[in-house]
Amino acid sequence: METRTNTKVHPCFDKEAKLKYARVHLPVAPKCNVQCGYCNRKYDCINESRPGITSSVLTPYQAVNYLRAISQKITNISTIGIAGPGDAFAEPEKTLDSIRLIKKEFPDKIFCLSTNGLNVMPYIEELVNLDVTHVTITINSFRLETLAKIYQWVRYNKRVYRGEEAAATMLENQVEALIALVKAGITVKINTIVIPGINDDEIEEVAEKVGELGASTMNCIPLIPAEGSNMENFPKPTREFMSEITAKIARHIKPMTHCARCRADAAGMLGKDDKEAYKLISQCAAMPVAITEKKKYVAVASYEGIMINKHLGEADEMLIFEETDSGYHLVEKRKTPAKGNGDLRWIELAKALNDCSYILVNGVGARPVEVLQRVGIAVVEMSGLINNGLDAVYKGTKLKSVLKTTLGKCGDSCGGNGQGCG
Repeated sequence: METRTNTKVHPCFDKEAKLKYARVHLPVAPKCNVQCGYCNRKYDCINESRPGITSSVLTPYQAVNYLRAISQKITNISTIGIAGPGDAFAEPEKTLDSIRLIKKEFPDKIFCLSTNGLNVMPYIEELVNLDVTHVTITINSFRLETLAKIYQWVRYNKRVYRGEEAAATMLENQVEALIALVKAGITVKINTIVIPGINDDEIEEVAEKVGELGASTMNCIPLIPAEGSNMENFPKPTREFMSEITAKIARHIKPMTHCARCRADAAGMLGKDDKEAYKLISQCAAMPVAITEKKKYVAVASYEGIMINKHLGEADEMLIFEETDSGYHLVEKRKTPAKGNGDLRWIELAKALNDCSYILVNGVGARPVEVLQRVGIAVVEMSGLINNGLDAVYKGTKLKSVLKTTLGKCGDSCGGNGQGCG
């Protein structure tokens, strides 16, 4: 099937594009569903450059904030990718939430993903709907006995596989994903790690088979013996040997010859990463943003709907806001549980606000904060305009009016004095 997007501006898929266009990798996928013998996903090492490395991990909303900032610094970004530091589909909701949010704000950018292919199949249709046009799958062999030496374990459908059973599970899903992605019109690149003594005599076989299945290009990556991995003492393939492999795979598929073996948080021109981006990622990762698609609303305690000026214990209703393309929208006014009943009131409030990530209030006791945070609702105590509070939680802007109230123990009733509420 014809692919849906020209690759001429994607620096990883087109050698000429790397001279003109930059890419950004978003480290929003920290977990992995396989353990490769060559992998050690060590964080916080800005002097090391290899796949699986990142200075920080971002939430979907933090990733959007980071893109806003890095786009001001790097103006020729054509491509946004998710390449770890784990696998994009080990926690698919984080990956898909990130894409949804980013596509709203950066609709003209190419979006690509890198994956081992194990858990891609359930999400093919959604990838098409989200206009993901490029996917890279790592396939290291088509022989089960070889794959069993590479993968220590594979976790699939809540079960852990080892040995050739793990290998068979992995390969079956990889092949199925490759075929389905190509059929859906998504351009697929294959990454293959060349491991001396393990699969180095099988690379041409991989190239022939993935070429037949519809992959557009293949990138052979020499083993990096990562410290702490099972293969840390393996030899590196020589440059001459890699050149021979490139010549062999070219008989079957277009080889990628300009790979920079990028980090999961790489930003800038291929091979010329902007080191300042690592600091920017760390700053964005520190932003207290935990909003997701399932909990996309923010509840506000306000008397008149302009200021955040009501104590949680005195709020008989909460204003529910969401972020839209045209700004913040008041979705509804939602009644709160009646005063009294101690913890039960806050448990019921948590249920009533289960689609909210934040509550913005002018005062609050310690006990409701504890109950609400336990179910993933963050409580921000502040004063000022509602829009300023919404900017802080949706966009990560700094709050200038956070209250420093000393929180007291909640009792059975609350007078709104910051000494407890119930």
